[in-house]
Amino acid sequence: MALSLSNHLNPDWEKATDTELLALIDPARLPRHIAIIMDGNGRWANTRSLARVRGHSQGVESVRDTVRAAGELGMEVLTLYAFSMENWKRPQSEVSFLMRLLGKYLQNEVKELLDNNVRFDVIGRIGDLPDFVQQKAARLKKATENCTGLWLVLALSYGSQQEITDAVRTLAGKVATCELSPEQIDEETITRELYTRRWPDPDLLIRTSGEIRISNFLLWQIAYAEFHITPVLWPDFRRRDLYLAILDYQLRERRFGDAVDKSKVAGKKLRK
Repeated sequence: MALSLSNHLNPDWEKATDTELLALIDPARLPRHIAIIMDGNGRWANTRSLARVRGHSQGVESVRDTVRAAGELGMEVLTLYAFSMENWKRPQSEVSFLMRLLGKYLQNEVKELLDNNVRFDVIGRIGDLPDFVQQKAARLKKATENCTGLWLVLALSYGSQQEITDAVRTLAGKVATCELSPEQIDEETITRELYTRRWPDPDLLIRTSGEIRISNFLLWQIAYAEFHITPVLWPDFRRRDLYLAILDYQLRERRFGDAVDKSKVAGKKLRK
């Protein structure tokens, strides 16, 4: 993993317009998969003396603009950490609001995603979510299944430790039924049992709000991801912040422990 704080960026970029930043991005070196920890909704609301839930509502606009920008750039996958396993511990009133907000988003974004050729999916322990959220997620997934552009993946009721635990249980079951021997279990075998098995691993992990931690997100998958930490709170995050993160990423040499910058080498194909 490599880490960069946004205050290490080229100071000239801060003065540039969105159009000028976009022109600086090398389309041949785009990250195939960006994962974002969307942090800071509560702090955004607190600094404005608003209820915490207002921050979550405002964050929907950030999701919309980021998805549009990622699709326009031609990225393959955007994974957003929308609701973690730990989030269930929040006050019930806040959790209920988040579920209603999520349901509204899943229902209202059908046209937006179709218009932008975005294919939708979810990862996590989806069975933990209220039935109405599960149903709306399934409908949105079905409605966009023929889209061919960006994959938008929402991590819902997601925890990476839980994901790995589920994978280990599945593999243990296969060993118990002699479908698999312990000697056959390797990194690729484990990867095939993860929620994210159909997509390439993230090249770039963005965390908003300035916090420097992973928060149980894609622990297996980000082994070689580049990190970009921005102080921008998620409700204020817009396409220029995505552009800045990508420009930061394109400054890196991605060696993966080797002497070759493998970001210039074609990666694995999407799994069908």
